[in-house]
Amino acid sequence: MASLAHGGLPACLPHDVLLELKETATKLCAPGKGFLAADESAGPWLRAGHAEAAKIPDVIENRAAYRSMCFSTPGLDKYISGVILHWETLFQDDAAGKPMVDIIKQNGMIPGIKVDMAYDKKGMWGTETGPLGHPEVSTKGLDDLQKRCTEAYQKGARFAKWRNVLQLDPEKGLPSDLAIADTVHTLARYASICQSEKLVPIVEPEIVPNGKHDIYYCAKMTEKVLAAQFKALADHHIYLEGCVLKPNMVKSGIAGPKVDSETVAKLTVQTLLRTVPPALSGIFFLSGETALDEDNEEVATINLSTMNKLFKDKMPWHLSFSYGKALQKTCIVTWLGKTENKDAAQKALKARANANFDAVMGTYVPGSCPSVGTDGNVKQAAGPY
Repeated sequence: MASLAHGGLPACLPHDVLLELKETATKLCAPGKGFLAADESAGPWLRAGHAEAAKIPDVIENRAAYRSMCFSTPGLDKYISGVILHWETLFQDDAAGKPMVDIIKQNGMIPGIKVDMAYDKKGMWGTETGPLGHPEVSTKGLDDLQKRCTEAYQKGARFAKWRNVLQLDPEKGLPSDLAIADTVHTLARYASICQSEKLVPIVEPEIVPNGKHDIYYCAKMTEKVLAAQFKALADHHIYLEGCVLKPNMVKSGIAGPKVDSETVAKLTVQTLLRTVPPALSGIFFLSGETALDEDNEEVATINLSTMNKLFKDKMPWHLSFSYGKALQKTCIVTWLGKTENKDAAQKALKARANANFDAVMGTYVPGSCPSVGTDGNVKQAAGPY
């Protein structure tokens, strides 16, 4: 017999599973808190855009040292509710033999796992090449997902992430209807499998900012994609109270016309209000790439804070962050692979997490948190963080 939680959903999942999913999602959406996206397949320092950091050898020992340093940061749980892991990290120990999952849990955070298997840049046959330099793509990994989700839950993961990538090009009509249909179906199928194995799914239909399009084209296509996504989630009977969304912010293309953070905030929130059901537990933005003359950490924080400052009382969901480089860049440049820099690097990570906590509250003051900036030097070190 269906329970109150089932409502109009088919009774395909037991009542206790629905309750567990909702409990996990509620904890992930704790006021002010967001995700540390630590699911890079390689050392995150390779993507930090810093010459010295790029010299750190990308070996498993260094990845373990960096990850354990981040996860054990004292007090990080004040600002971070969940940590998204790569499959390697889920089964990894630190140098002392302590499992990474235990470090995260003992530090008051929830372990999660990236379960998509990326995509082939050859793309889908017959589709146009977009600004990423390859055709439209389809993400791999559904074939054995049920088994991997079971293993991840047994190891301690309680939520999962799957990313599908879409490209924008107004002249070519990208993303195509084919790519959108493939993306939303794949993400809905993934979400269904996750929930069957008691993992809260992060649904991530990422529209990348590469290109020269304006913000209004991004708004139009983001609205189209999210409307299709929630239709697909409904078709697959996804329990929205046990699910979260990881969308792109509505922004101009990296090579497109510049706009201010207030315009980004207004168009992003408008798009979400038009497409995302109130039953969804939370929305955690990806930071997205920025132009080379912009500070990715600072821009992502300002945009999020502006949304919450202007619209917090008008939104039915927790509007937060799921940042990788935008949380870690200053931490990486402070660490540089050296044991003696551990305390300073942890302080840098905690400071940026604190800044984004304030952004969720709508109170972040631009320039007040130490940031590596665009010239490789940590700035604003005298700020409140």
